[in-house]
Amino acid sequence: MMTTEELIQERPLTLELEYDGEATHEAAAGVVEREAGETAHVAEQDAESRTKKEQILALYEAGTTDIAQIVRQVGARPSYVAQVLQSAGQLTGYFDLYTTTGREQNVYTRFFRNVLSFKTVEAARESVQKIDRLYNYFERLGDRAGQHQAMVLALTGKNRARWSGKQEESAVFHEWLAAH
Repeated sequence: MMTTEELIQERPLTLELEYDGEATHEAAAGVVEREAGETAHVAEQDAESRTKKEQILALYEAGTTDIAQIVRQVGARPSYVAQVLQSAGQLTGYFDLYTTTGREQNVYTRFFRNVLSFKTVEAARESVQKIDRLYNYFERLGDRAGQHQAMVLALTGKNRARWSGKQEESAVFHEWLAAH
């Protein structure tokens, strides 16, 4: 059995979406054209004259509601497609690392609204203090799901800071997570 590192070195990981793939992109385009009919053709014609945002909205309005299909046709990241559709009021219930935490995701969202910040190390510390208070609150209630939501928000902060190049801010969230 190969280790994860050996697998990655042997063949880079690819997402099922294949939004930046080559050979599978061509195969996926054929599937999309069969499934979406004229929608794919319209997207190709208008691709040069429309912004990505306009293309995304046009595809959705024309009946292509699967994010993966839109991603393949427009060549955008899934988070961007979701953000555009959410802002236009076309999509609800989608969440990933880069979509906003301000939208309703579940019953705990209102507790965690405006808690996450990592502009500075001090802002990250304040976020962790708020997350910790909420974590402890849910612990007193015996609400394990609430505690889990606090941990998810801390992990989101850690990852967003890390991928934004803010290693010190990321470490603040990491330390809290390691203690819990």
